[in-house]
Amino acid sequence: MDTRISRLLAAAILTVLFAFPLNNAHAQQSYVSRFDAYAGFADIDSPALGLNEQGFHAQVGMNPRSWYSIGADYSEGTGSQLLTTDLLPAALQAQVNGAQAQYIAAHLLPANYKLAVPTDAATQTFAFGPQLVIRHYSKLTLFIRPSLGALRERAVPHPADAFQTVIVGQLAPAGFKLDWTGFYGVGGGFEIAVSKHVGLRAQMDFVYNHPFNDILADGRWTYRYSVGPSFHFGRNTAVGGKKSRKP
Repeated sequence: MDTRISRLLAAAILTVLFAFPLNNAHAQQSYVSRFDAYAGFADIDSPALGLNEQGFHAQVGMNPRSWYSIGADYSEGTGSQLLTTDLLPAALQAQVNGAQAQYIAAHLLPANYKLAVPTDAATQTFAFGPQLVIRHYSKLTLFIRPSLGALRERAVPHPADAFQTVIVGQLAPAGFKLDWTGFYGVGGGFEIAVSKHVGLRAQMDFVYNHPFNDILADGRWTYRYSVGPSFHFGRNTAVGGKKSRKP
């Protein structure tokens, strides 16, 4: 997602969070479904790497009480970035810079050459856990959660010249890199009720992760923006902890 679009979405979320309750201050939700599901568009952005991935986000959840839920979360996205020398650990940077200097001295590379390897990336996230839910407004639901889970990332470099081919051969002998790592952070958002069983959900997660720590010097903060429809079904869960017999 373009940075301007990301900022616009964030501004829209904040606007709804602050403005919407003013028109719904005394209207509480009468129906809280036992189960819900969500599927929508996802944008996964890692600014430190210049990596932006777009894809899909899905959630399933159960509401034991009206004020909290528990569920599973999955997302995936694909995008491209440039692997540059400054992203590497110091020792690896020194090796690459030394080899680059030799190529330049041999007139195999221009004097102002900068390593930048085009790289395709595919990221999947897996999470499970609780979520705090605020249902004081008839048409608006707010929620916040810890974001804890695992990230699977596959990177495929595409060397554009002979020097890049040599470096990629050292960093990714198989022609790709695959890694699993944990992530932690916080997430939240809001949902607007379209009908009793359908809503429109917008949310954002902010997490720290560090895949490929053998070739990337630093971890990164990753933002995930997501928007799409949600679906609610099952018996009515008690508001305030009392179970309702209404369907």
